Amino acid sequence: MAGLTGVSVRTLHHYDEIGLVRPSARTAAGYRAYAAADVERLREVLGYRRLGFGLREIADLVDDPGTDAVAHLHRLRGLLLEQRDRAAATVRAIDREMEARAMGIKTTPEQQLRAFGVQLYEEIGSGYPATRRTEPRIAAQIWAALGDAKTVLNVGAGTGSYEPADREVTAVEPSAVMRAQRPAGAAPCVAASAENLPFEDGAFDAAMAVSTVHHWQDAVAGLREMRRVARRVVVLTYDASSPGWHDRFWLSRDYLPEFADILDAWPSFAELSAAVDGHAEPVLIPWDCADGFFEAYWRRPEAYLEEHVRRAVSVWARVGPEAEHRAVDALRADLTSGRWAERNRDLATLEAAELGLRLLVA
Repeated sequence: MAGLTGVSVRTLHHYDEIGLVRPSARTAAGYRAYAAADVERLREVLGYRRLGFGLREIADLVDDPGTDAVAHLHRLRGLLLEQRDRAAATVRAIDREMEARAMGIKTTPEQQLRAFGVQLYEEIGSGYPATRRTEPRIAAQIWAALGDAKTVLNVGAGTGSYEPADREVTAVEPSAVMRAQRPAGAAPCVAASAENLPFEDGAFDAAMAVSTVHHWQDAVAGLREMRRVARRVVVLTYDASSPGWHDRFWLSRDYLPEFADILDAWPSFAELSAAVDGHAEPVLIPWDCADGFFEAYWRRPEAYLEEHVRRAVSVWARVGPEAEHRAVDALRADLTSGRWAERNRDLATLEAAELGLRLLVA
């Protein structure tokens, strides 16, 4: 175990002695034997430790009864992404100062402290809730599809966007990071995954899922679970099966071809529809869409140059930093030269765009 983890045997003994990671068994020779659950716990401990958490803080985190292994992975991933973003922002701030000094420009004390002070974190953005808000026109279509449902289960609920205020809502969200960002007064939220909903058959009038199925480990199984626990299912998702779909959106067409590779791993829209025996309704994206998902800024291309906008969209994390930086640099150049405006001049008069968003209703 010490060889696999890179920590000393003495450290493992210490974790055992303080009750942080206690091996399930001892061999006849007295060696500690780690079961699968012990390894999972140790992985979580080491993940938090390398993020700088103290042992007492880690004990509280891993002993939280409301957080399962998947939720810990989501939390660790979120913290690592935040750490990455802060490091990248610090590098950018240092690069700016180095460029200024190379040109003989003397930076002020305030500018020097910017690289490590609170202003840096303001540049990064305030996270998911800052840009991923309920878009009223899309919400109206979702809520209309819920019909006369009085009890609604929101699966993969995230921070609570699109939850109807006039119905009895129960939320399901596996990520502790997302659950922690739900506002005061939001619907009660259960730590569970879509593929294993902890509710009886037919427990709800309707089950909804908004822009989340692509995050599930098994989207088809999750949709079947929604069908099991509710008489009506409403899912906002994306259709990449129609001819020419890749050319619909200029960002994926001209700057981020890797988007197509991401979708290769998704179940087809036909498979999703068959899982709940549902039908599709197109969802138009207004030009001033309040919800900052991937396609939301189709008429506001400058938004994609903003770090905090991209950080709230999982696509950028999936394609990786190299593809992201290349796409952003190319877009910035085309916006500066006027090439983007010339190539997409037909968008200027559109109030809404059809870019593949679908409401799956069953």
